[in-house]
Amino acid sequence: MDLFSQQGADNAPLAYRMRPRRLDDYVGQQALVGPGKPLRRMAETGQLRSMILWGPPGVGKTTLAEILADASGASLEQLSAVMAGVKELRAAVERARGAQAQQRPTVLFLDEIHRLNKSQQDALLPHVESGLLTLIGATTENPSFEVNSALLSRARVYVLKKLAASDLVEVLQRALEDPERGLGKRSISVDPEVLAILARASSGDARRALGLLETACDFTRREGERERLEKPALDAVLGYQASAFDKQGDHYYDLLSAIHKSIRSSRVDAALLYIAQFMQGGGDPLDVVRRLAAIASEDVGNAEPRALPLVIAAWDAYLRLGDHEGQRAIAHAAIHLAVAPKSNAIDQAWSGAKGFVAEHPDFEVPHYLRNAPTKLMASLGHGEGYRYAHNEPQGYPAGRAHDCWPGELPPRQFFAPSDYGQEKRFRQMLDYRAELDAQADGGAAEP
Repeated sequence: MDLFSQQGADNAPLAYRMRPRRLDDYVGQQALVGPGKPLRRMAETGQLRSMILWGPPGVGKTTLAEILADASGASLEQLSAVMAGVKELRAAVERARGAQAQQRPTVLFLDEIHRLNKSQQDALLPHVESGLLTLIGATTENPSFEVNSALLSRARVYVLKKLAASDLVEVLQRALEDPERGLGKRSISVDPEVLAILARASSGDARRALGLLETACDFTRREGERERLEKPALDAVLGYQASAFDKQGDHYYDLLSAIHKSIRSSRVDAALLYIAQFMQGGGDPLDVVRRLAAIASEDVGNAEPRALPLVIAAWDAYLRLGDHEGQRAIAHAAIHLAVAPKSNAIDQAWSGAKGFVAEHPDFEVPHYLRNAPTKLMASLGHGEGYRYAHNEPQGYPAGRAHDCWPGELPPRQFFAPSDYGQEKRFRQMLDYRAELDAQADGGAAEP
């Protein structure tokens, strides 16, 4: 089947009509299709290898598959994992066997390969391994998590990136000039600024850029024999542009990671930028506030003890005020966390305590710390020798003999407060109590 002369193509969307037919017409991804690069060499030699093309929507994954299959002279089987099941895969395999009998290879282009379940992937595996099918899978999700290791080991992963704004401007300019497949017959004049706005609004997606251009050209102004697309016309086309993303996709978690690391690095504006993109893209604001609660203990800690209560207050405010007003409360908490002094002493102390207990799981609680609700327990010495802190000088039972540490375990310090914010005062208090211990034990304080 001719890939590019399907019935009704003249009425197809502009993005479909402008799909490149040769690598020389392909815009972007020069690290893969430039001179001497892997996909260029495959196209030139006609020798394809199984691969997975991983990248965001609209960067040319399907186009690359079609170009490579055409260059190799192979039969092309195109399936979408959303619609295809084992039955459709088996039918494609049978057609591939027929093509093989005629000495013709078969390329199976499988869109959204990450949506295949394990049994479907297993059904595909032997035919890829035998060479009956050369697999080109396309996915917007990380194949390391979504494609089973056996299939992944038989395919090279190529990462496609979002198209740069300059690439998108070139795509749009070609569409305006092409009289056969594009809009060239209409002689539309467009200022570079207008193309730049369309490119920025497309977020690296060529298909989206061409769709916006096609819609915008419904609002051109006639100038004699020519048409003109002006900036005011874009208001009706672009409207509110949300940076929507898959809530289970990598970008969702990349943004949460960026929020966390920006706050940890005390970069207020960057944190607000990523929070805004997350929320305007459809992310759940409660996912942000949950992450802020984790940051409050993990990265701010007792350097600013008000951080965690403030985040919980913001959480409560969001639930009480609703989304619009509540988002400001989340931003309030995020700014406080980013500006606050930082300490990971709580995280380190808790990790250290858990690791220590894993090494010494069976230690016993000292008798003087045990409860003695019955006479039997009291007769066994439970609670004997316990010193009630509020009855001690300065509210502190000084001396190593009353350090509450299990006697059979080597001493270990988990909490090491920083010199930042309130933790500096914590350190001074702990140092002072160490001096009291040393005095009670008749010696000098340990360094």
